[in-house]
Amino acid sequence: MFSSIFFLIIGLVLIIGGASFLTDGASAIARRLGMSDLVVGLTIVAFGTSAPELVISLISAMNGSSELAVGNVVGSNIFNILVIVGITAMVMPMKIQRSIMTNEIPLVVLSSLVLLIMANTPILDGAGQAGISRSDGLILLLFFLIFMRYTFSQARISPESKPRNDTRQQSPLWKSTAYVTGGLAALVYGGDRFVAGASDIAAAMGVSEAIIGLTIVSTGTSLPELATSVTAAIKGNSGIAIGNVIGSNIFNIFLVLGASATCTPLQLGDINNADLLTLTGASVLFWIFGWLFRRRTITRGEGAVLTLAYIGYIAYLIMGVK
Repeated sequence: MFSSIFFLIIGLVLIIGGASFLTDGASAIARRLGMSDLVVGLTIVAFGTSAPELVISLISAMNGSSELAVGNVVGSNIFNILVIVGITAMVMPMKIQRSIMTNEIPLVVLSSLVLLIMANTPILDGAGQAGISRSDGLILLLFFLIFMRYTFSQARISPESKPRNDTRQQSPLWKSTAYVTGGLAALVYGGDRFVAGASDIAAAMGVSEAIIGLTIVSTGTSLPELATSVTAAIKGNSGIAIGNVIGSNIFNIFLVLGASATCTPLQLGDINNADLLTLTGASVLFWIFGWLFRRRTITRGEGAVLTLAYIGYIAYLIMGVK
């Protein structure tokens, strides 16, 4: 048990550190190539904060731990909305641009609905247990490509997307490349150790991998998003905080689950509609709160409601209602 916890902690440290190095190195290379901060934020930074989920879900899927792979994504997305948006809004009310309210946040709701429908299709067809097939994985990856195409098209027409004269001293190319290479290596090795530790802990505690994925693993892999969003809010940049959550949630479902299911079909096991409906409800609540009381603002009170909703969900899991 002690060795499993040790692997879990070491793996998490390597994952978070690797994601940070990967993001810093890729961002430096992108800016050297003339990409704007907006494009970098919507693509490379979003990918970097979702890299832990991608690595862990892929390794879990290939190791036959599909519940851990799916639970990681579902739990991370619930955590992103209810905890990260909730805590960030309590630190500093989050002003949201109209375009984000009408375009990006509905995509978060759509991704949750797509996952809910896909997971239940085998049951509705009488084909067996809930799961995500390879064909579903390919469809999710197609959604991801469409989202990326949309992101770049929006970036081109946005005044913020034009490259600015960057007066900051650029890192040497060899250093940025080393950051990317080292970050990827830390992600892969750390992900392998983290999954092994989480699986062993689940077996030792006598709980399903789904519960571990929805709680411990999802919380651990969401730490980069939490740190990024809270720091951005403290600095008064709510746009980065909101964009970080939106990009991460869309990446998690369309890219992470899409790639994992394409590698091997994923069975949901103990992950049921209560979890998927919690995710969908959280996404809808996120969108509604943006319009209520103060126009396009997540207030401190609304942030508290989101955080309390997550506490209630965890209490539901702990009480063993599942």
